[in-house]
Amino acid sequence: MVNAFDKLKASLSNTRANILGKISRLVGLRKLDDRLLEEIEEILIEADVGVRAATRLIDKIREKSKQRGVTESNEVIGILKEEIIEILSREGPALFPDNAAKPIIWLITGVNGVGKTTTIGKLATCFAAEQKKVLIGACDTFRAAAIDQVEIWAERSRVDIIRAQEGADPASVAFDAATAAQARKVDILLLDTAGRLHTKSNLMEELKKIRRVVDKAAPEASVFAKLIIDGNTGQNALSQVKVFTEAVGCDGLIITKLDGTAKGGVVIALAEELGTQVDFVGLGEGIDDLQKFDSKTFVEALFT
Repeated sequence: MVNAFDKLKASLSNTRANILGKISRLVGLRKLDDRLLEEIEEILIEADVGVRAATRLIDKIREKSKQRGVTESNEVIGILKEEIIEILSREGPALFPDNAAKPIIWLITGVNGVGKTTTIGKLATCFAAEQKKVLIGACDTFRAAAIDQVEIWAERSRVDIIRAQEGADPASVAFDAATAAQARKVDILLLDTAGRLHTKSNLMEELKKIRRVVDKAAPEASVFAKLIIDGNTGQNALSQVKVFTEAVGCDGLIITKLDGTAKGGVVIALAEELGTQVDFVGLGEGIDDLQKFDSKTFVEALFT
């Protein structure tokens, strides 16, 4: 059976080839100079690491190489690894803060097709396995069969679900779910919302309404907005995070579909440009293919 690290390493193979593979080939027979650093910067930018992060990384390589007396280009990779860990290791809020009032409510958001409903099922399974009392609120009332899909996941995870008929008001479902979460003394309520383009202002207003209703229904609860990003999105992820953050906040990211994509470098861009932490990464369709994000493990898998 493949262990968690090997699964992560295999899932990052295309991203690794896009970053480490290209840089390794570049530095193999070259001396460390400004031209080499410029070419490494281009590789990083093309690999969706982002201009700001790439610039920071090159500046740090230049600085540390001078401090350490590095002249051989192959030593650059070690410095690069150190600095990416530094970018990804900024501490954010814990998944379950010790001082957080119960219930903890996760408002799960994202654009169409990122895998919100499937991810919620995996989260429910993960938290239930940790002996937490979990409730799911099926607030995606517009997509055909979305309610049935999340109900199947709830059954698999052996957790309760609050649902309504297709076409019902999503905010009303969110209100009922938040009220039930308090009454049943659950540990965490996962609210599934409909996918919406971040460029559609009316849909973002609807999401704001859901957040307001939840805050009103459970004023003592700890409410966190969690945004799901498709790992194939690349630099467009930055604009998605900005718009969703403006609408309902963003207390953490879940990056799905990292398996197979060559654009996993966007995780570094998001951390550097927006300071947003990653909570989980999705590495496949299986129920166990959702891993809690750890910066050192992620970089180790990327560079091994």
